[in-house]
Amino acid sequence: MSNISRRKLLEMIGAAGGSAASYQVATALGLVAAPGALVKANVTRLRESRRRVVILGAGVAGLTAAYELDRAGYECIVLEASHRPGGRVLTLRGGDIVDEVGHRQVCNFDRDPDLYFNAGAARIPADHVALLQYCRELQVPLEVFVNDNRNALVHDDRMFDGKPVRAREFITDARGFMSELLAKSVLTEQLSQPFDALDAERLLGFVRAYGDLDSNNFYRGSRRAGYRNGGFITQGQLKEPFDFSELLNSDFWRFQMHWAEGNDQAATMMQPVGGMDAIIDGFMRRIGRLVTLHAIVRRVHLRDQGVDVTYAVNGVEQRIHADFCINSIPTHLTAGLDHNFPRDYVDALRVVERGKLFKIGLQARERFWEAERIYGGISWTNQDITQIWYPPTRFHSRKGILLGAYTFGDAGGEKFANMTPEARIDLAIAQGERLHPGYGKFIENGVSVPWHRMNHMLGCSARWRPEDRHVHYTRLQQPAGAHYMVGDQISHHPGWQEGAIRSAHFALADIDRRVQAQIAQLSARR
Repeated sequence: MSNISRRKLLEMIGAAGGSAASYQVATALGLVAAPGALVKANVTRLRESRRRVVILGAGVAGLTAAYELDRAGYECIVLEASHRPGGRVLTLRGGDIVDEVGHRQVCNFDRDPDLYFNAGAARIPADHVALLQYCRELQVPLEVFVNDNRNALVHDDRMFDGKPVRAREFITDARGFMSELLAKSVLTEQLSQPFDALDAERLLGFVRAYGDLDSNNFYRGSRRAGYRNGGFITQGQLKEPFDFSELLNSDFWRFQMHWAEGNDQAATMMQPVGGMDAIIDGFMRRIGRLVTLHAIVRRVHLRDQGVDVTYAVNGVEQRIHADFCINSIPTHLTAGLDHNFPRDYVDALRVVERGKLFKIGLQARERFWEAERIYGGISWTNQDITQIWYPPTRFHSRKGILLGAYTFGDAGGEKFANMTPEARIDLAIAQGERLHPGYGKFIENGVSVPWHRMNHMLGCSARWRPEDRHVHYTRLQQPAGAHYMVGDQISHHPGWQEGAIRSAHFALADIDRRVQAQIAQLSARR
């Protein structure tokens, strides 16, 4: 093995096995550290001392901060500009309002507790331990979220004349052919020389098992792709493998094929029973009394001691002085407030870009996908809609809510955002027909959420360019006087509730350190 670097070996394994295989080998070699256990911000309970904290925004970060500070004896005031708490945790049901700038919508789903659409946060990975701990504390029941389903579809106009295929067929054949190539490379004289016989035998055994190769190291199909026919009371007949060049015509193998193996996407994934906003409801049951809705922040001014915040509720302006301010308002909106922040802090606020993610929820009168043996999971397409999600629960019930589009790139988000809500639904249905012929006849109504047009948000998850993160991220993590920025935007995990929670814990730890130092100084003077 002396002629092959660890990097080269990982690249070879990754080519055949995807990110999960590379990650497992890297962990075994000690190149990747296992995720650490949760370290909560243990805010020291105040005794005689009193401190007031104003929290801007009732999203997950703001509610986390208020929850922890309230039970530590701090006085908290949470100001939320919207008509609802939750931020980008938005679960839509019949009658709910979509507060989009220029296109205010009302969700027309049936008034049924099982018919809801998680238009923002929609799934919880098992290694998001802080969020899971709060679900436990707040008594939010969880259920399995079916994220990856090998019976779901892969559609690409450049592959098989645009005909969709099962994910299991694509993945099995692609890995089979790649394993065949790797097996042949292992047997070459050039590569076999650095390995001893035992190493070569083990690696070849791994490749054969992973790609389901025959004894001659050829890939001739696999039952992992499903049978052409039979398999129950008659001998199963394997499907003929796809043409490898056809598989390579699609981009699915570049990202989506391995997507469900990443730490944030791998099973077991979870969701709160009845909608992601059950987490927000859990917080509100404990600290809802602290939250003021329709509170528009207009001014944040640092003082020698503390912070002054000016806000308006129903047009009536009010001002509050606090010892500390914890701010989860998006950075680009915070930069536009009336403030007296230091210049380097303002520069840091302005470099954070915002995502233009877009989602559509569609109510289907019949769960037709289950007749196609699709129970939960995600189908992929190279069309504008990018994905179709299938309800992961209540199988065999009558109706269901599909996620009919989920765009990640700016181009797709802008295209949909520039349409009327009605035109967005029409396009989503037309493109869904390419995966499920007759799709449109099952769709009763829909609702769309372009996050960069949502009031009080004007953007989705933060996007840091590497050069900007290197220069400005640490500055935003640190306070400007008594003002702290929080949210998933101030984390290395933007777009996830876990990042928002961890950012709040980081700020709380620093506030606790400062308060305890102040208390110690006062005690020393007595």
